Amino acid sequence: MLLSDGTGLSRFAKAFAGIAILGVVAGCQVRPLYSTPAGTEGKLASVAISKADDRVEQRVRNELIFLFSGGAGETQRALYHLELNVAVRKVGVLLDVRDDIPRAGRIVVSADYNLVQTDSGETLASGKRSTVALVDYPVQEFAKLRAVRDAEDRAARELAELIRADVASALGRR
Repeated sequence: MLLSDGTGLSRFAKAFAGIAILGVVAGCQVRPLYSTPAGTEGKLASVAISKADDRVEQRVRNELIFLFSGGAGETQRALYHLELNVAVRKVGVLLDVRDDIPRAGRIVVSADYNLVQTDSGETLASGKRSTVALVDYPVQEFAKLRAVRDAEDRAARELAELIRADVASALGRR
């Protein structure tokens, strides 16, 4: 037996070490990024987003409004303003050698954003994010247009989620 031969720790020392370890672990504080004590959800709901210039930018804007407010719509009292500038690039990657026509491609949607506190004009976060959506180009013209639009929508949705994470992180630190 370990305790009877005198080489091991006593029961008291083991119990004390166990209680000390529990005390240290209880002092750790791990919480989610979007937890309510930090007020991140309320801050996100008070972000106004700049007007869109084209269809894809409007799509990103709509997704952000939904993600920021949880489906409640645009804010009426904006404490923060998000200036958003979205660009779309279509890149053909697989060419049909016979006809020199792209059969597959990538839609790259990128955005520059700048989050500003409305009353002070202080920049809280800024950056550039981009996403890529793959697309197959069918032979029919209308199907090709729909495939490109669907890829733009997928990329816009993904881009909005990335920007929301950046903005939530910036607002969570305040």
